[in-house]
Amino acid sequence: MEQVFFTGLQWSDAWFLVEAAQKSLWISVLSISVGTVLGIIFGWVLHEGRWIAAGTLGTVLDAFRSIPLIIQLVLFFNFFPIIGFPLDPFQAGTIVLALYTSALVANVARGGIESVGEPMQRAARSLGMSYWQNLRHVVWPIGLRSVLPSWIGVVLGVVKDSALVSVLGYVELLRASQILITRTQEPFAILAIVGVFYFLISFPIGRIGKRLEGKWSS
Repeated sequence: MEQVFFTGLQWSDAWFLVEAAQKSLWISVLSISVGTVLGIIFGWVLHEGRWIAAGTLGTVLDAFRSIPLIIQLVLFFNFFPIIGFPLDPFQAGTIVLALYTSALVANVARGGIESVGEPMQRAARSLGMSYWQNLRHVVWPIGLRSVLPSWIGVVLGVVKDSALVSVLGYVELLRASQILITRTQEPFAILAIVGVFYFLISFPIGRIGKRLEGKWSS
């Protein structure tokens, strides 16, 4: 006798998940882009700044790295309405994720700068390069190659951590899956589909990073 499986899933639910995946991708790309730029600046300050500035910034960045991201999201989202500047879940999530990313990238950027030895930098200065020319043409290109794997790891981590924005009511992949599971009572099928979506987002990033790493090391 043929076995029949009943499910509450509909084709419209697939499009609902696709739209949620687009939202997850959008908030991840925006947060990673802004956070990377800020992290590079912060990493440079930590390396070159005076001890007071570097110490103060380092303490703030340590707080972002140490406090669980979900707590940061909830506190930030509820703090701004108190001071009269309410934010929607997307805005609050993007800001917190960008700051969190910058805190992670700052250490990566500082490590990249410090990976370029002093003899090489002195050689560049002896050729007549200014400080900024040395930074642009020597330190950053060499440092980028050494920290690319670490930065890729940060990117993949932030993509997955973007699911935590669901606690604010932002309907990304995790939130969308929770809505569908509540309605259809099909947790296995829905979570499997969501897992595939995350894989399709993360796998190309890892492969591109591996290809760039191999190209630069050859």
